[in-house]
Amino acid sequence: MSVVGRAWIERRSGQAWRGFAHVFPRVIHRALIALALLPGVVRAESLPEALVRAYQDNPQLNAERAKLRGTDENVSQALAGYRPQVTVGLSSGLIAVRNLLPDSSTQSALLKPWTAGITLNQTLFNGFKTSSTVRQAEAQVRAGREALRAVEQGVLLDGATAYMSVLSNQSLVEAQRLNVTFLRQTLDTTRTRLRVGDVPPTDVAQAEARVARATADLNNAEVALAVSQATYAEVIGVRPGHLVAAEPADRLLPKARDEAIAIARRENPTIVGATFDLDAAQFQVSIAESSLYPTLGVQGNVSRTVQTDTTLSTTSTNQASVMGTLNVPIYDGGVAASQVRQAKEGLMQMRTQLDRVRRQAETAATAAWVTHEGAKVGLAAAQAEVRAAQVALDGVQKEAQAGKRTTLEVLNSQQDLMQARARLIAAQQDRVVASYTLLSALGRLNRVHLALSSPDYDPQVHYQQVRDAWHGLRTPSGK
Repeated sequence: MSVVGRAWIERRSGQAWRGFAHVFPRVIHRALIALALLPGVVRAESLPEALVRAYQDNPQLNAERAKLRGTDENVSQALAGYRPQVTVGLSSGLIAVRNLLPDSSTQSALLKPWTAGITLNQTLFNGFKTSSTVRQAEAQVRAGREALRAVEQGVLLDGATAYMSVLSNQSLVEAQRLNVTFLRQTLDTTRTRLRVGDVPPTDVAQAEARVARATADLNNAEVALAVSQATYAEVIGVRPGHLVAAEPADRLLPKARDEAIAIARRENPTIVGATFDLDAAQFQVSIAESSLYPTLGVQGNVSRTVQTDTTLSTTSTNQASVMGTLNVPIYDGGVAASQVRQAKEGLMQMRTQLDRVRRQAETAATAAWVTHEGAKVGLAAAQAEVRAAQVALDGVQKEAQAGKRTTLEVLNSQQDLMQARARLIAAQQDRVVASYTLLSALGRLNRVHLALSSPDYDPQVHYQQVRDAWHGLRTPSGK
């Protein structure tokens, strides 16, 4: 083989390797630019904008809001125990009468009786059952708000995870495409060198194997991207377009682990909600004990009856009455006592549950903190690996041009760089998701702390709309 031919082949192969080495560090940037040029993509969408969509339109979150609005009605129903109960009654019919008089004569008539009346019942004392029921309902509402906050955190965390998954998979697909392009160029160069006798046939087979592997890796990345896009649409509500890089939520996080655990103890919605569940269980004991107390009430009645006297001596009667009632329980077979014991066991269960939830929340906060710190280290290590792999590839390329390295060694070095890039993409995803996971473990992954540009859903608004409502069948908007 001539010196000129060898120099031309080495120049071609060296240019291919160097071109890929210079292009590959810009993989993520090129991926985002390519996505921005896709048809139908009008503008970039950031992570906060995606979270706003999830906050407003996620069906799981909206269903939990509707559930809480239903729980609000428990307070209105409990307050009804303080109010009078008014009923109106009306009856009518026909009565055929045939009376035998003392003088053996008969008296017959066809009566058309009817009765109309209004009855008012007012409970004056029922063993503090009404007040305990109201307080229990209020505790249930507060617990429901914490449950809503927990669902909101879960939805926002799912949104952040789905966003980063799509972003990472988009970058990985673009990286795999560039990898396939580079390997095909390498294969073409190796085949050219084979024709002039510069490399053995095994070099071509090795390059072909790497192209096949890279093609399979590209297919796997495209499948993963399609799955992540479907998950994104499920959580956010729309298919992803051009997503911009997201930053970790470090500015919202505490500086020390002990501080993070202390915040979680105060603000984690599962802990706060469990304390309100404990309050509700305490009031349930009082409700059960009310059955042991006497009850006092008053009843007022106004009625008019017409043609109800079968003796035919009275045509109509007007009546008004006010009656007081006092009931003192003596013995009910042990039902009330059993209900009290049952409520006390439920209270003990809630206390144990609160202790368990506290431990779980502390464990979750600790695990999230450690994972977040580990993600920082992992990202730094991945960046260092990429830099070192890039330097190694550059050196192997130069040595290959000088005839000191084989095609296989270049392919191996390039594969190391590709794997390092993939790990870097994954580390960047883990870094962001870990910060949002820690924020969720603290109980601060919400619209306020994230400063999302969205109207706030305030459950207090609907609560006030229905709390003192005496009537009405239409559901308030809650706005």
